[in-house]
Amino acid sequence: MPSTTHVSTGLNALADGLILSPFTRITRLLGDTPPGHAKPIIMTAGDPTETPPGFVIDKMKEAEATLGSYPKIRGSDELRTAIAEWIGRRYSMSGQIDPMREVHPLNGSREGLFFAALPAVGRKRVDRPIILMPNPFYQVYLGATYATGAEAVFLNATEETGHLPDLDALERDEATLQRTAAFYLCSPANPQGAMASAAYIGRALALARKYDFMLFFDECYSEIYNGDTPVGGLEVAAKTSQKFKNIIVFNSLSKRSNLPGLRSGFAAGDGDFLETFAEIRNLTAPQMPGPVQHASAAVWAEEQHAVRIRQAYRAKFDVCDQLLKGRFGYKKPAGGFFLWLNMKHLGGGTNATVTLWKDAGVKVTPGSFLAQDDPNGFNPGKDFIRVALVHDVATIREALTRLVKVTA
Repeated sequence: MPSTTHVSTGLNALADGLILSPFTRITRLLGDTPPGHAKPIIMTAGDPTETPPGFVIDKMKEAEATLGSYPKIRGSDELRTAIAEWIGRRYSMSGQIDPMREVHPLNGSREGLFFAALPAVGRKRVDRPIILMPNPFYQVYLGATYATGAEAVFLNATEETGHLPDLDALERDEATLQRTAAFYLCSPANPQGAMASAAYIGRALALARKYDFMLFFDECYSEIYNGDTPVGGLEVAAKTSQKFKNIIVFNSLSKRSNLPGLRSGFAAGDGDFLETFAEIRNLTAPQMPGPVQHASAAVWAEEQHAVRIRQAYRAKFDVCDQLLKGRFGYKKPAGGFFLWLNMKHLGGGTNATVTLWKDAGVKVTPGSFLAQDDPNGFNPGKDFIRVALVHDVATIREALTRLVKVTA
């Protein structure tokens, strides 16, 4: 598979600093270079700034007494039920999720995406299991791979493959699939915003079942979209005879509800896997505080704030349509809140990042910092920058105006 990278990893690689946060790398890249504008605009992290639901603090106060006891690792019945009911409403599959067995609350989805690799690798009885991930990828996927001693296999996700891994190529690589313990997929994709179709998800799930690995479906951007509603992994799985076997979806309130600081998410799906996962988390992970659980249940139950937040992002993309049409390969993404802009004419994303900071005071993320070189030395993020649309419309208009002026 020419688009696949095999990388030897391990805990020593983590200790040696072979994997760095993109934000650490940006800091090192720019060094002491001063911003080229009196009012710098930071568009690197996906740190949403829309208004969260106003009742969260009051709900937390209602459960203040729960601070006097240890929370259950599996979360409260109230929260698990609220999550199951949200999944039922969102994906038109009411009553098909067992909240007590097929839902597991998390301290944000990142924690779950990491810890889930432990039982996934442990259940795969082969020499040197493999974990598959898209390229570009979310860094926690690689961190989990390193920590479990598995081998990371990167699947290039480019314009030619619809910005998702090429399942045709993967299906031909039986040797890799036989060793695969887990396959991380993200839809809408970070950073490109591509959405997996029901057919695509079904194919990935069929491979997971054929070769008995776990499909970890990262849906953290599922509630921010510009056109069609993203298809959910459980929505597809529920229509199969084996229901949720071999699939776990991850989601959170960070993007949907503009509550990244609440650290509240969930894993849902394969009940047998979640039973093992829960026991591992009980050994290694913190419980979600009681007040956070109570507030989270209320947030999952309320939808109007999510609609309002989604509309706010659509207004931001209207500005992008106005200022970026015909430039940098811009296409309005199907989902998420990132721009994936081609800066090849400036020597690639890293050079463009330095130029934008030095000449315009706009800080973005080089695409190469979010991806890995393949065996041929090709990095699918090399020519690109990622721009996070997390500010208000006026600030985004100002930032993109500066970007166009400096880089066009």
